[in-house]
Amino acid sequence: MYSVILSGGVGSRLWPVSRKFHPKPFIKMPNKLSILQNTFVRALELGSKGIINVTGNELLFKVQKDWDEVSSKINASIKPSYILEPFGKSTTAAIAMSCLWVAESYGEDEILLVLPSDHIITNQASFNKAVEQAVSLAEKHHKIVTFGIKPTGPEIGYGYMEYENNTVARFLEKPTLEEAEKYYTSGKYLWNSGMFCFKTSVMLQEMVIHCPDIVADARKCFAQSRKISVEKLIIEAESFRAIREISLDYAIMEKSDKLSVIPCDLGWSDVGTWTALSESLESDANGNILNAEVIVDRVNNCYIEGGSRIIAAIDVENLVIVDTPDALLVASKDAAQDVKSIYSRLASSGHETHELHKTVHRPWGSYTTLEETFGVKIKRIEVYPGASLSLQSHQYRSEHWIVVSGKAKVVNGEKDLLLNVNESTYIPAGNKHRLSNVSDVDNLIIIEVQTGTYLGEDDIQRFEDIYGRVASYE
Repeated sequence: MYSVILSGGVGSRLWPVSRKFHPKPFIKMPNKLSILQNTFVRALELGSKGIINVTGNELLFKVQKDWDEVSSKINASIKPSYILEPFGKSTTAAIAMSCLWVAESYGEDEILLVLPSDHIITNQASFNKAVEQAVSLAEKHHKIVTFGIKPTGPEIGYGYMEYENNTVARFLEKPTLEEAEKYYTSGKYLWNSGMFCFKTSVMLQEMVIHCPDIVADARKCFAQSRKISVEKLIIEAESFRAIREISLDYAIMEKSDKLSVIPCDLGWSDVGTWTALSESLESDANGNILNAEVIVDRVNNCYIEGGSRIIAAIDVENLVIVDTPDALLVASKDAAQDVKSIYSRLASSGHETHELHKTVHRPWGSYTTLEETFGVKIKRIEVYPGASLSLQSHQYRSEHWIVVSGKAKVVNGEKDLLLNVNESTYIPAGNKHRLSNVSDVDNLIIIEVQTGTYLGEDDIQRFEDIYGRVASYE
């Protein structure tokens, strides 16, 4: 069995921690692992023969970093593969490309377990048992198996399945509260988890029957995509764009006569909102979860998260308070679903807080915006040992670099420079330039002062890049 982990999405309802370039799977949990890293561990404990990550080009380095961190802790023996999407698509497109990749690399008889990367499962033993049942149904009876979660209450944030034994009668969209209460009390409905198990050949055959255009377009795209052994598939953008966008539920699950469901009690949550996240964690005697330096007085049933400063709360209840260096969320737990509308308003106005944090991680290191006013931006840039930024230029801004720790190699126009601590260089707008860390041991730290008429992160033209990036953003 191979585990296919879908690592994408935005997680707009978990703003301000989740952002476009730091989505929900990378949020750290109380065990100090990200949600994605916990998914890796879960897949490894199942005895997966391999892990295939489906993710976006711009998130590859974050997925690899999460894998490297967790695999070194548990001495994982397998090496993951990566299917890189040029932009987000539906689950059907992602699963079709995964099936074609596995069929070519390992054979059509392989069993695939599809796991979203943003789920919490607290009962690993029950999950292992459910997967064992699913593999048996997929292997011996050629079933496409979905995992139905036994409801713990009238939840309106999940889709539902009406079922009897291991058969799905129908799928239902997210209900109203009144409908959810009926579903919960009847005992005939399960939450739709979005996890699947099937034989590669069976899924491809069902796609030929129920969505032939998608599998045909996926085959064309697969043929035009770049394959790097069995480690990486770089999907070709234009042919990928032609694949119809539709979820697997609509494309296959609601139509196939090969569908089976396994009712599960896994301690499962898709962590869709701050309220859902808080309900998956252990609270104190007053129902509070305090993930910060917090002083509270007469506070009940609140989720408070921070880190950059002390938080004080007095005589409040049923609140979500999430503090980050550049954004603060205060919301009623009952309105947690509505955080998405705040994210959408920030995105539509072009506000940076929907995309990036003050500290932004990149393949070469990180940068932190220290201060920004009209025409001036000050950053702290940290470069890993032996790493380099791209050879690039900017149209609208000039930059001043000052080394505060380490030793820098700098390309500045026609000049090659070595800068030590307290040394600096000025880079005029339009000059090609590159920053590299010459040390193999220590991080390089510089202060960058940008001046110009436009200081957006998309003012960049790349000429060379060792990480294969072509889009904006460093």
